Amino acid sequence: MNDPQQALTSHQQGFLLAALGAILFSSKAIVIKLAYPYGPSAETLLGLRMAFAFPFFWLALSLFEKKPRPPMSLKDWLQISFLGAVGYYIASYLDFLGLQYITVGLERVILYLNPAIVLLISAVFLGKRITGAQFAAMVLAYLGVVLVYWHDLTLSSDGLVVGTLLVLASAVSYAVYLVLAGEMVERVGSIRLVVYASTASAICCVIQALAVDPPAMFSQPPQVYGLSLINATLCTVVPMTAVMMSIKRLGSNIASQAGAIGPVATIFLGWFFLGEQISLLQIVGTTVVVAGIWLLMQSGQPQSDPSNKKESAPA
Repeated sequence: MNDPQQALTSHQQGFLLAALGAILFSSKAIVIKLAYPYGPSAETLLGLRMAFAFPFFWLALSLFEKKPRPPMSLKDWLQISFLGAVGYYIASYLDFLGLQYITVGLERVILYLNPAIVLLISAVFLGKRITGAQFAAMVLAYLGVVLVYWHDLTLSSDGLVVGTLLVLASAVSYAVYLVLAGEMVERVGSIRLVVYASTASAICCVIQALAVDPPAMFSQPPQVYGLSLINATLCTVVPMTAVMMSIKRLGSNIASQAGAIGPVATIFLGWFFLGEQISLLQIVGTTVVVAGIWLLMQSGQPQSDPSNKKESAPA
């Protein structure tokens, strides 16, 4: 029988790992914003991020995928390639584009709506019923986004609508990935699914960057390469690993709830690193979004699927 103190320590470790993963995932937007003034395009930044992350994804697979899995069919490979294109490549690209126009705080709360978007897609296309409690929680979450959007509108309206729509489209794209991945995760395995889909995404990102501006991948200032390496490791692979370890200790439901610190942390990271303003309206709106998503999770939305973990998120 396990010692209660030891179990408590493991539980605490799980929460710390989930919080660390959420904060580091949120830092991705900060790093992108810091890189843009050096002149790279969204295509180049995304290509560099995924090129640097590629070997680390496979290292994570060798470290964490211990359970033998049956060989995959050609249909499995084609489905995973499609998931990588939809869930990682398109979602990440739209997110990178949107960050040229909006604050990191607004970007993060929009992406945090992901569980609500998944529920809507499941209801429309899979016929799953939305309960009254779930609907109320979604309305609350979207109201919070409106408040944060209003905060950004008071600062500057230049490109705000475009940026918001791009990031919202990114969230929808990743939600589609989660819905489709849920059909495969038990057969393929969550870690293997993430790594294979990420590999497909990396290939798409690098091909796009080379097609749009081939010399740009090899002619950036050292600061861009340094920030891209940070984005690939500390903001992508490290949080992905932290979330995996957290889920192992807590389960995906509790681990995902601990990720609520992400949107809140982003506000203060944006203020510290980018000089973005913090207002009471923004804090209230972010709190409302987090509360709405938390209530949605409590109201019975399926969150136990291992594919429903945080970024591995693109975003």
